[in-house]
Amino acid sequence: MTRLLVLFVFMSLDPLLKTGFCTEEINDQILSITPKTQEQVDVVKNVSSQNETAILQPASPQFIKEETEVHLFVPATSLETVMALLQRHAITHEVLLANTNELIEMQTRNDSTDPRSSSTFYERYHSLDDIYYWINRTTQEHPATVSTVLIGSSSEKRPLYVLKLSFNNRPNKKAMWIDCGIHAREWISPAFCLWFVQHSLSFYNINQDITDILDNMDVYILPVMNPDGYHFTWTTNRMWRKNRSTNKGSSCTGVDLNRNFDANWCTEGASNEPCSEIYCGAFPESEPESQAVADFLRLHKDTVQLYITIHSYSQMLLFPYSCTLEEAENHDDLLEMAREAAQKIRRYYRSVYRYGAGAKTIYLAPGGSDDWAYNLGIKYSFTFELQDRGRYGFLLPPSHIPQACNEALTAVKTIALKVIEKTQAPTSPPAVF
Repeated sequence: MTRLLVLFVFMSLDPLLKTGFCTEEINDQILSITPKTQEQVDVVKNVSSQNETAILQPASPQFIKEETEVHLFVPATSLETVMALLQRHAITHEVLLANTNELIEMQTRNDSTDPRSSSTFYERYHSLDDIYYWINRTTQEHPATVSTVLIGSSSEKRPLYVLKLSFNNRPNKKAMWIDCGIHAREWISPAFCLWFVQHSLSFYNINQDITDILDNMDVYILPVMNPDGYHFTWTTNRMWRKNRSTNKGSSCTGVDLNRNFDANWCTEGASNEPCSEIYCGAFPESEPESQAVADFLRLHKDTVQLYITIHSYSQMLLFPYSCTLEEAENHDDLLEMAREAAQKIRRYYRSVYRYGAGAKTIYLAPGGSDDWAYNLGIKYSFTFELQDRGRYGFLLPPSHIPQACNEALTAVKTIALKVIEKTQAPTSPPAVF
């Protein structure tokens, strides 16, 4: 009888043992790797382009160099192989995040899609459908100040909606442009666009800075420039970067929209290989998303004076040029604005942001939207790289959203006020006699 009972217990446990119930679950991980020699650089480049891994920093294996920190997403299925390879070549590495599955689940957990149902709506990440719902709701609730402009559609025929914030009808009014979510996995970026709209609507005539800006400028905001890629990160692959267009003659999908603009297109710092994360596309503006943005800005180039594109991660305030090592004509002005913004962020939030021309601060990156906008004639053009510096990277927890957005908001307000000061006289109240 005892023997039968023991046998029964082991038979009952067998399925649990097979499913790993009694073993420690292995999760996807993010590793920080620092190659010391050229041989190690070659190994890391090879690792980062195989084993279903995703390179998070730098943007492409071609930028990996000796003593350069590399952040690599490694799925659980490849972890043993990758770790063994690094160990065999004595490559220094550490685990940045061992619980990526848990973090992703936390980011996608939402209680409600209704902005009115909770004060924490803007402190969470939202799916594309949620964002479309929010755009519609915001426009309906603020008809006097918010309008929606359909500027085009994505390669999978999703709409590209721009919100226009306009608080008065002053003649010859200038404008600024903010786009978010050009790279699909940078979720803090669309979160900022939503945050900025909410802040503007809530603090106009309360906060002096935002009032001065909105009295002097209309604001065009594109919350998700890459809707197909963003949707894909919610449903299929959280670390996806590019859009989702089909590439003729290749099984690899997508183009890096921030290499697809006509600014030294597809030169050093971009790739003509469709499988690359920095694939430049078949030709400048080959993608409907970049073409829609370019067409809209060409149409409004006489009114848009400030262009800002929001990215993550690494905490930087960048300006042209990224496509060449040459300095922009008004380099000193741009440097002064970025420096002041970085100083304010440090003073208020104790966060350090690097600043400078893109090519000299990071690396050459041709085909970027900021350089293209600058060459179009929008002489105040910036790329913001938001939190953090690599601890969480693209998996920045929702609890970090408020500070990350407030830091970016500080920079936007600082730079926008400077642009108004340099280009136009601020609106003054009517004289009372």
